[in-house]
Amino acid sequence: MRLGVLDVGSNTVHLLVVDARRGGHPTPAYSEKSVLRLAEAVNSSGKLSDKGANALLDAVTSAKDASRRLRVDHLLAFATSAIREARNGEKVLERVRKETGVGLSVLSGEDEARLTFLAVRRWFGWSAGRLLCLDIGGGSLEIAVGVDESPELALSVPLGAGRLTREQFSDDPPKRKQIVELRDYVDGELDPVAESVSQAGDIDRAVATSKTFRTLARLSGAAPSAAGPRVRRTLTIDGLRQIIEFISRIPATDLAEIEGVSAGRAHQLLAGAVVAEATMRRLDLAAVEICPWALREGVILQRLDWLDSGIQDPSLPEVVADQEPVNA
Repeated sequence: MRLGVLDVGSNTVHLLVVDARRGGHPTPAYSEKSVLRLAEAVNSSGKLSDKGANALLDAVTSAKDASRRLRVDHLLAFATSAIREARNGEKVLERVRKETGVGLSVLSGEDEARLTFLAVRRWFGWSAGRLLCLDIGGGSLEIAVGVDESPELALSVPLGAGRLTREQFSDDPPKRKQIVELRDYVDGELDPVAESVSQAGDIDRAVATSKTFRTLARLSGAAPSAAGPRVRRTLTIDGLRQIIEFISRIPATDLAEIEGVSAGRAHQLLAGAVVAEATMRRLDLAAVEICPWALREGVILQRLDWLDSGIQDPSLPEVVADQEPVNA
C-alpha cells in the first residue's frame, strides 16, 4: 500500500509518501516540501492573509498532483496550529477543499502530541520505559509522557518558534532585553506544564523531535542528516546554552549560511532555542535524545494499525480521514 501524508504545518507544507505493508517498516518513497511560514502570515486581526492562503492553495495543489503521479492509495491530509488558530481558518480550508478536492483535517494540539508520541514509542520500543516527548513547531510546543503507546499526559502550549519570533522579536538579531523578556514569558507559560509533568512520574528517557531540535543538536555537534536516521543524536542543556549565546549575536542572513541551518527557519531558531532551554531546565533534563520520527510518522502508523486490525483504538481518536482515491 502506498500512503501519502500531507502535513500543513506552521512553517511548511510537507508531502511524505511511504510504501507500507503489514508488520513492515514504513519506507519513504517521496518527499516534497514548501516553506510557507503560515504562522507568520497571520495578520494583526488573527486572520491568515490572502497571500498566505494563496500560497497554501498552490502548495496543496502541487501535493495533490504529486500524489496522483506517484499513485498514492490513501492521502491523509491535516493542518496544525497556524490554521487551527486563524480566525478565518475554516473559510480557508473550505476554499482549499473546493479548489483542490483535498479536505484537511484540523488536529488539536493534544492530538499532535499523542500522534508524535506514538511515533517516538515505536522508534525506541518498550525498552525505553516511561517516555517524555518534546516537539517545538512553528506555532506550538507539544509535550507528552507515558509508558504505553498512548500517552498519559498530552499537552500543547502556544510556544512555537515562529509565533514567538513574530510576537517577541522586533530586531535582527534581537536586543538582549527582548531575549530576557522572551525567556521570562516562556517560563511563565511553562509553570503549569512543569507541575503536570512532575506529577506524571519519573522519566526513563527524554526525547525530542522537530526541525528545531534537530538543528540545535546539529549545531552542538550531532551527526548530519547524511549520516542516516539511526545514528544516535543528543542535545545537552549545557551545549544548548552555548548555542544560544552564539546565535543570539548573529543576524538571520548570516545564521542561514551555517551548515545544518535551514535558510527558511534561520530567523526563528533563536526563539526555538530559548523555548528548548527553558523546557529542559524546567523539566530538569540534562539532555534529550533526538528521534527522527514525529507527527507524520505517527499518522502513518496509526492508519496502518487500523487497516491491519479493522478496529479503532479509542485511546487514539481518528483525527485524519482518507481523501477520495487520488490515483483514480
